[in-house]
Amino acid sequence: MHLFVDNLTNVDFSYLDHRRGLVGETWLANAVLDGALDEQGMVCDFGIVKKTLRNWLDDQLDHRLLVPTQSPHLTLARDGERVELHWQIAGGEHIRVSGPEQAFALVAAEAIDSDSVARWSVRQLAPAFPTSVEKLQLSFGCEEIADAYYHYSHGLKKHAGNCQRIAHGHRSRIRVFVDGARHGGWESKWAERWRDIYLGTREDLVTQGDQPELQFAYRAQQGDFALTIPARRCELLDCDTTVEQLAQYIAGQIAAEQPGARVEVRAYEGLGKGAIASAGKTAPAR
Repeated sequence: MHLFVDNLTNVDFSYLDHRRGLVGETWLANAVLDGALDEQGMVCDFGIVKKTLRNWLDDQLDHRLLVPTQSPHLTLARDGERVELHWQIAGGEHIRVSGPEQAFALVAAEAIDSDSVARWSVRQLAPAFPTSVEKLQLSFGCEEIADAYYHYSHGLKKHAGNCQRIAHGHRSRIRVFVDGARHGGWESKWAERWRDIYLGTREDLVTQGDQPELQFAYRAQQGDFALTIPARRCELLDCDTTVEQLAQYIAGQIAAEQPGARVEVRAYEGLGKGAIASAGKTAPAR
């Protein structure tokens, strides 16, 4: 007998890729459980299935940096409850990240993709279900987005929750309206500009001047965090990188290039949530 749960939850995270570097991502999780019927006529109670899976995914994957521990491009060291890693990108560039262990998911795989993470997750989750469950299948997929979107990573040191982790991210839609009309050209430009980007807050910057690498560091409630990343894979902002500030930043940048126009930006943060901001000419009173 098979029990399935589609669109169980979504996870926002970043991962290390040899070609793309640091990638922000958002996945939807689906599950199938195989097993015999218990005395209630069930494989497993849906309440137990959803609670167990959601809690584990939220705790172990969401807002973490996923690291493929079997990759030849990784050097990793652990010092107590801290993790320090060095990642080699194709072409000779490097990324270095350090922080509390809870900010990372150390995935036993050569590369991070939906299949390798699903297999690793199942191995961790299997003991959490009753004996009536003989097999757990987990799959991850992306939201279907027909129009423009970008992948970004960031960290919010002032956040009281897991957003404070310096390298987590999202796969996000963007919608731009100029004088009330949808503007696909601007959407495409920002999707390309923020393709696999790290959005850094200038006050967290340690390096000075024109450097090929940028180093960020800060202390947050969960501990000390640091990240070094090639400058060309980063955009510096003079504000915190909350989705509210990002929407306002994009709107302001577009309005500066279109004087006299009214610009509205609908910026998403992962799946089904985000912020709306506007800039430029004040809309006429009605």
